[in-house]
Amino acid sequence: MKAIFKQVALFHGLDDSQLDHLIEISHKLTYHQDDIVFEQGSAGDALYIIADGQVGVKVNDTDGDSYVALYLGKGQVFGEMALIDQGTRSATIIAAEDHTEIYRISTQDFITLCTQRPDIGYILMRNIAQDLSFKLRHRSAD
Repeated sequence: MKAIFKQVALFHGLDDSQLDHLIEISHKLTYHQDDIVFEQGSAGDALYIIADGQVGVKVNDTDGDSYVALYLGKGQVFGEMALIDQGTRSATIIAAEDHTEIYRISTQDFITLCTQRPDIGYILMRNIAQDLSFKLRHRSAD
């Protein structure tokens, strides 16, 4: 499990001991193809890390029809905005393969960890900020 967490860009800069703390608050979930992880519009209450398999990110077009906008695979994360604003989900996430393994970290467990270990919280928030900055710069360039 630690090998997968080391691949996650959001966790870049964390040492093995710090990763162990994240692993302790992670819960393994297994999904079958077409299982829904969460639905667009639902409350954002966790971050998810894909350990094996793929998920599809489904969004609604202007006519209200849904389509898979992209696929995410091993080592990628989704739902990270829930760690910041606990807003509603902007997409529906579905398992794209049988036996898709995902680790879930609840927002509450994340906040507790950051309170107890501000060194971990700082690194994670810095990484989230860098990711958002990158996305905003590239969106502005379009």
